[in-house]
Amino acid sequence: MSYRPWPPQAVSFALYFFAYYGYVGLFTPYVSLFFADRGMTAAQVGVLMTLMQMSRILGPNLWGWVADHTRSRVNVLRLTAAGSLLSAAALYADDSFAWFFVVMCLLNTFTSSQIPLSEALMLSEMKGDLARYGPLRLWGSVGFIVLVTAGGKLFDWLGIGALPAASALVLLGVLLVGQRLREVPHDHGQREIPPVGPLLRRREVRAFFVSTFLMIAAHAAIYVYFSLYLANLGYNNTVIGFMWSLGVIAEIVFFYFQAPIFQRIPVRTIMLASFGLAVLRFLLIGFGAETLALLLVAQVLHAASFGSHHSACVVTMQRWFSGPLQARGQALYISVSYGLGGTLGGLALSVLWDKSGAQAVYLLAAGFALAGGAAAALSYRWQTLREETP
Repeated sequence: MSYRPWPPQAVSFALYFFAYYGYVGLFTPYVSLFFADRGMTAAQVGVLMTLMQMSRILGPNLWGWVADHTRSRVNVLRLTAAGSLLSAAALYADDSFAWFFVVMCLLNTFTSSQIPLSEALMLSEMKGDLARYGPLRLWGSVGFIVLVTAGGKLFDWLGIGALPAASALVLLGVLLVGQRLREVPHDHGQREIPPVGPLLRRREVRAFFVSTFLMIAAHAAIYVYFSLYLANLGYNNTVIGFMWSLGVIAEIVFFYFQAPIFQRIPVRTIMLASFGLAVLRFLLIGFGAETLALLLVAQVLHAASFGSHHSACVVTMQRWFSGPLQARGQALYISVSYGLGGTLGGLALSVLWDKSGAQAVYLLAAGFALAGGAAAALSYRWQTLREETP
C-alpha cells in the first residue's frame, strides 16, 4: 500500500474542525432549551431553530462568491468567525422573540461560511486525494462529542442561561485557531472562474441536489425537535447530551474506517444504504424513543444517515466541482441541503408538530428520506447513462 502524505496544514484543519464542531455540539442541542427557558412558545422555538438552516440558503453562496473572487478564503473565515463570536454574546442583550430572531439571523449567516470554506480549503490542499479527508474530518466529530457531553453537565449545574457565554467562549477558540490557517493558492493556470450553470442543467446533478435537499429536510426532525422531544419524554440534559454524543461517536467510527469502505464498496451503494438506514432511524425515534434500547440503536444509525451520506456526497461532488469551482460547489451543497432542505423541512415539521405531534413529525421525516433515496438512485442511473454514451 502506497503511503499517502498528510496535507501540510493537517494539524490546523483538525484543530479548526474540533473547535467549530465543538461550538455546534454546545449550541445546537441546547439552544432550543435556552429559548424555551426564556419564555418562547414551541412555535417560536421552531421558527428560531429553522433560522439556523434558513441562513444557509444565501450565506454559503455569498461567502463562497467573496472567497472565490478575492481568492482569500482564510480571511473570510476569520471575518465570519469574529462576527459569530459577537452575535453569540448578543443573545444576552434582550429576551424578546424579535431580538432572538435578529441575532439568530446574524449568528447563523456568519457561521454558514465556516464548513464550506474550510472544507474547500482542505480539499484544495489535498489536490483531489480524499484518503485523508475522513481522519481529519473526524476531529470535528470529536469536538462535537466533547462539548455536547460537557454542555449537558454544565447546563444541569449552572442552568441553561449559561449557553450564550459558553458558546461565545468556544467561538473565540474558532477565531484563534483560524489564525493558524494559511491560504492554499488557486490554480494560476486557469485565470477565469467557470460558471456553474452548465453543470446545474445536467439532470444527474439536479437529482443529486434534490436527494440532499430531502435528506436534510428529514434531519430537521433531529436538528429542530430532538432535544425538546427527549425532554418531553422525561430525559434530562445529561442524557440528551449523551444521545447526541452517541450519534457522533458512531459517525467518528465511520469516518475513521471510511477509506477502506469506499475502496471496497461503490459510492452508489453507500449512498443508497444511507437513505434506507435513515428511514429506519426516524421510525425508531418516532415510535420507539420511550424505550432506551431502541433510542440507542437509532442514534448509532447516525453513522449512516449523516456520516456515510456526507462522505458519499463529497466523493460524488468531486466529479463535478473541483479546482476553481470547489468553494462554490461546497457552498451550493450547503445551501441546497442544509439551507433550503433544513429550512423547508423544519417549517413543515413545525406545523406538523403543533397539529399532529412528535410521531407524525418522525413519520414524515422517514418519508423525506425515502423520497431522497429515490432521487439519489435516479442521479446515479443518469450518471451511468452519461458515461456509457459515446
